[in-house]
Amino acid sequence: MHPIIPGIHHVTAITANAQKNIDFYCGVLGLRLVKLTVNFDDPSSYHIYYGDELGRPGTIMTFFVWPGAVRGRVGPPQVTSIAFAIPPEALNYWFTRLADYKAEAVERFGSAAIHFLDPDGIRLEIISVSHLSGQPWAGGPVPTEQAIRGLHSVTISEEGYESTAQVLADVMGFHSAGNEGNRFRYRAGTGDDGAHIVDLLCVPDAPRGAMGAGNVHHIAYRTPDDPQQDTWRKKIVQAGLNVSPVMDRTYFHSIYYREPGGVLFEIATDNPGFAVDETPDKLGTKLMLPAQYEPLRAEIDQIIPKVRLPGGLTIPAAP
Repeated sequence: MHPIIPGIHHVTAITANAQKNIDFYCGVLGLRLVKLTVNFDDPSSYHIYYGDELGRPGTIMTFFVWPGAVRGRVGPPQVTSIAFAIPPEALNYWFTRLADYKAEAVERFGSAAIHFLDPDGIRLEIISVSHLSGQPWAGGPVPTEQAIRGLHSVTISEEGYESTAQVLADVMGFHSAGNEGNRFRYRAGTGDDGAHIVDLLCVPDAPRGAMGAGNVHHIAYRTPDDPQQDTWRKKIVQAGLNVSPVMDRTYFHSIYYREPGGVLFEIATDNPGFAVDETPDKLGTKLMLPAQYEPLRAEIDQIIPKVRLPGGLTIPAAP
């Protein structure tokens, strides 16, 4: 079997405030809250997932919620920017909409883009793309013709880029797509609609990053199914990298490893998806718990912070 990585599955970052995070990613960016659950290792804290109408792979941004976490320091080795894809005609709309978030016009490999910060200081970009997939959330505050279609790319900052580039190209099947100065672009697959682009930013003199609120925790890449994931695991071991066993994350199965620079990589399966425990029309409308924590729901409801969801629902619900 020749395994493939079609592109990015999701990006996971850290926020210190669940309510501000929901208000921004749903209320400002217009993403759909597709799953509200808890951290597998700490059921007293949320894990929040946003995406398109169904949370398709390639549209997903997730957050670990660490209340009161100190602000991290952005720098190598980290994912230091996440970009979303929009239609070209929507660029002016977004520039106006993001005026309060330090929006600045930039250009990435010939494409017009907007750079801005989320409430935790995470660096985000919106990039105009001619060929789009993803189905935006029709129930959100952004008109569908101007809405975000999914992820476009990530920027990984490294002290040196060659070893990371070798893993992307020789192990994971990405191919070089040129460079702009110290920014080196790599693509997975053959499409041109984003969600498969990784930019390596070589910044040898930058202060090293420190994990905390406002940092990206890891980036996950797609694989279609479990057999291909098993092949990927063997291939990564053969490349001399330490890799985790397969972990069941309810909505996908995952393996984890660190690339040579130190950024945490994940390979996640496309299936089973976010409708495995909620119907598509009800995604993100209640607190969903991993099976091992369901017997503790009453206790978790008592300790987890209340949040207000899009549409006015409060989680956990008042007794």
